[in-house]
This record gives sequence, C-alpha cells and structure tokens, in this order.
Amino acid sequence: MKRSLLVFLLLCAVPLLAAAAVKKKPAGKEKKVAARDYANTLATLQTDMGDITIKFFYEKAPRHVTNFVDLAAGGFYDGTMFHRVIPGFMIQGGDPNTKKTEDPMHPYGTGGNMVDGQEKRLKAEFNDTSHKRGIVSMARAQSPDSASSQFFIVVKDSTFLDNQYSAFGEVVSGMEVADKIASVPRGANDRPNQPVRIKKILLTQAKSING
Repeated sequence: MKRSLLVFLLLCAVPLLAAAAVKKKPAGKEKKVAARDYANTLATLQTDMGDITIKFFYEKAPRHVTNFVDLAAGGFYDGTMFHRVIPGFMIQGGDPNTKKTEDPMHPYGTGGNMVDGQEKRLKAEFNDTSHKRGIVSMARAQSPDSASSQFFIVVKDSTFLDNQYSAFGEVVSGMEVADKIASVPRGANDRPNQPVRIKKILLTQAKSING
C-alpha cells in the first residue's frame, strides 16, 4: 500500500516538475482532437481470410457502436480469433482471451473488455433491426445487460434472435469472407480447427469512401 502511494505521488510530481522547467505554451497552440463521427464510421475487419467491412446503426444502438469503435481504435480486437463458427448461422469473435494460448481458467468465449479490474458491460439496446443475413450484433451472457466486447455476424437470416440481442451494424462488403469463415472445419464448441484471426480493424469515414 505504501509503495503504491509512493508511485502515485511520484507520478503526480513528474508533471509538476516538467511544468516548472518548460515555459508555458502560448494560448491557442494546443492541438485539438476532432470528435469521432460514429454515425459515419466504417470498420474493415482485416482477417486471415479477407476483409469484412461494417457500417453501424448509431441511431439505434449508440452505446454498442461507441463501445465497438473505441475498442477497435485502440487495437483491442487486433489478433483476436473467431472462436465460434456455425455454418448457416453465424460467426462469433471479439474475445481478448483468444489472443493467446487458451487458459483453462479463462477459456475462449468467456473474455470481455476489462476496465479497472472489472468487465465493462453494456445496457441492452434492443431495436427494430431484424437479424437478417449480414447483421452484426453483440454476444452476451444470460443477462440482457451483459454484452462487453464479443460480437457476431449472422450469415443466414436468424430472426429468432430479434429483441434478444443488440444489433448495431451490418456488413456492407465481404459477406463472402464471412461465409468462408463460417464454413471452415471445426471441432468441439464450434471452434475452427485452424485459427481464423482479425489481424487489424481499419476505421474510415463512410463519406470519404463513397466520395
């Protein structure tokens, strides 16, 4: 406890010392960071099997869109795998546990976005978007308000999921890639025999893509 307090005090002292040694910058010189336009953001999942581009339904599920885009911007999904694939249904990914060798204490499919030692969970945003082919929705546990980082892409109309999961986007290109991922050989727990990973997620603006 004493050591933690000392580190905290040192961290607080460093900016003060630096401020004393450097002249104050003239007003108006600070670089402003533009607010992200979530409604017009596109996310391209660069996977081992090709690219999948998603547009978002910000007006229907703003918390889920913001959560996904912010995680993607920070590299959270880079290196994660699609740990559950079911032909004629969906592909699921977004578990940070899948970045490394599976730990029996934290098996694939149980990971989420940890903030200050606790998993961040989102309040459900069920909406009128039907889970048709190409829809992107959030995976969750039993509680409706338990979505965190895991998501799934529906490869076949699955309307029985409507009003039970928070749909927050749809695939606008690369559904053939999602189909290929859904069709890979799989073993127990619908896990691909050979890992299929998201190498990186590239964020762009829809208006710049469309000209």
